[in-house]
Amino acid sequence: MSRSDPGFSREERVYQRNDERILGDGDFVGWVLASAEEAMEKRYALRARGVNLAFIASKVSQVLGVKPEEVWAEGKYRRIVEARSLLCYWAVRELGAPMSSLARKLGISIPAVSGAVTRGRRIAETNGFVLIET
Repeated sequence: MSRSDPGFSREERVYQRNDERILGDGDFVGWVLASAEEAMEKRYALRARGVNLAFIASKVSQVLGVKPEEVWAEGKYRRIVEARSLLCYWAVRELGAPMSSLARKLGISIPAVSGAVTRGRRIAETNGFVLIET
């Protein structure tokens, strides 16, 4: 560890964890990096268990009591909007699917997917829906 090392604090004479992409002190940077790693591990574990968009669509169909084809259907009917919103939430937040990919599959814009993710989060939290029981 040298004094020219960006993680070296001259005043404290301690080495702090840092990452030039993240602004903040060493504790904050460590927390951000640990959170990101935890999220990646969760996503890999889900994929290893066979969780993909088809699995999520099936789960949405099951918990909301809609037909599987309604999860992918176009329209502004409440059941369809709720199903697509929950699909978007689980796909983006749990599986890490890109919003651009979902937008293409669903025939909507990326901002519409973002709004659906927000609605889906509320639906999941209000009803206690979880993608995979732990």
